[in-house]
Amino acid sequence: MMRDRRAAETSGRDGERRAAIWLWLKGWKILDRRVRTPAGEVDLVARKGNLVAFVEVKTRKTAAELDFAIDERRLARVAAAAEVLMPRYAGPGDDIRVDVILIAPRTLPRHIENAWMG
Repeated sequence: MMRDRRAAETSGRDGERRAAIWLWLKGWKILDRRVRTPAGEVDLVARKGNLVAFVEVKTRKTAAELDFAIDERRLARVAAAAEVLMPRYAGPGDDIRVDVILIAPRTLPRHIENAWMG
């Protein structure tokens, strides 16, 4: 059981690294990684111009599994954490959104912009 959890942790960190590189290549600046708040954790905080994205990264073994990787409850936690973190990363003129990046082996990352419409 512990080995599974450690493997998932390693896979998750690798996915976050891939997602960060993907965003960077698309012109985003990575402001922070794995930011914990009482409301939840945000995997990546990224900025592009006046847009700040709080990014949930999901890594799965197959691309097919990605379709079920994210749910409303998890997105709500990321959105709640983003609310707490907003003053730290965003200024008065900035736009904020919650994005999801889905990672699987041998596929390009799938970037879902503005995933949380809550």
